[in-house]
Amino acid sequence: MKTKSDIENIAISALTLEAEAISKLTKNINEDFINTVHAILDIKGRVIITGIGKSAIIAQKIVATMNSTGTPAIFMHAADAIHGDLGMLQQEDIVIAISKSGNTPEIKVLVPLLKNSNAKIIAMVGNTKSYLAEQADFILDTTVSREACPLNLAPTTSTTAQLAMGDALAICLLECRSFTNDDFAKYHPGGALGKRLYLKVTDLARQNAKPEVKSDTPIKAVLVEITKNRLGAVAVVNDKKISGIITDGDIRRMLESNQDIGKLKAEDIMGNNPKVIQYDELAVHALNMMRNNHITQLLVVRNNQYDGIVHLHDLLNEGII
Repeated sequence: MKTKSDIENIAISALTLEAEAISKLTKNINEDFINTVHAILDIKGRVIITGIGKSAIIAQKIVATMNSTGTPAIFMHAADAIHGDLGMLQQEDIVIAISKSGNTPEIKVLVPLLKNSNAKIIAMVGNTKSYLAEQADFILDTTVSREACPLNLAPTTSTTAQLAMGDALAICLLECRSFTNDDFAKYHPGGALGKRLYLKVTDLARQNAKPEVKSDTPIKAVLVEITKNRLGAVAVVNDKKISGIITDGDIRRMLESNQDIGKLKAEDIMGNNPKVIQYDELAVHALNMMRNNHITQLLVVRNNQYDGIVHLHDLLNEGII
């Protein structure tokens, strides 16, 4: 049975080996890498990424990253390619073949077929003297000194290097295409990532009630308005302009002061400088304002007029947090 210290040391050793392997990849950002970026930018087709075994899994991840950052890509399993899937290859496509050894039987069968199709081949390979490397137009060198596996067998460091090289390639393509936040949002309309990039304050505020009172509204009516809408606050509005805000905290402090609340009006307990946000701001900006000011709601304004309330719970419900 391994001790706690043994387990910690094994994990640290594995991470150190993989970190060192990634660091050494910086020396492999060479002319072939630059040419690969230019070749992909120039094609009218897609990037076809292929591999076998663990390299195939890495290929699928790189495909996903490219597709989400503006480079059309398709995964083609090397074994399936020689049994019909090669039909997905079209003119103007470019192929990235991923292999640690560069000498697997499937790759050796596939490469001549790719060359017969006049497809440009980029080898992401851990052996620059391999069959795949020798047949490729460009080489992305992902050579590693050893695997993190103590037997030096299970693909660990090598697949980490492939993944990192794929990320470096995707990011270069992203930058070269001047890929923007708006582009990212277009490809990620669902989930928290997309919502952070497109969800607006007004999208949240319009789902809520729009509680408001006037400066001279009696406290009893203020209490009713706050509890009725369950937003923890009510805006004090006069002539459609915000004069202040009353929160649950203001109500508690009023009750603790032992005042004769029967004589109090909204203006007597309201906060005079409420935090406001424009209706067309991104919801994530509302979250940042709440965090920075240690509050749970913001008053929304449109054309300098009160337009509702956005609450921290709205952000939670949308998965922004």
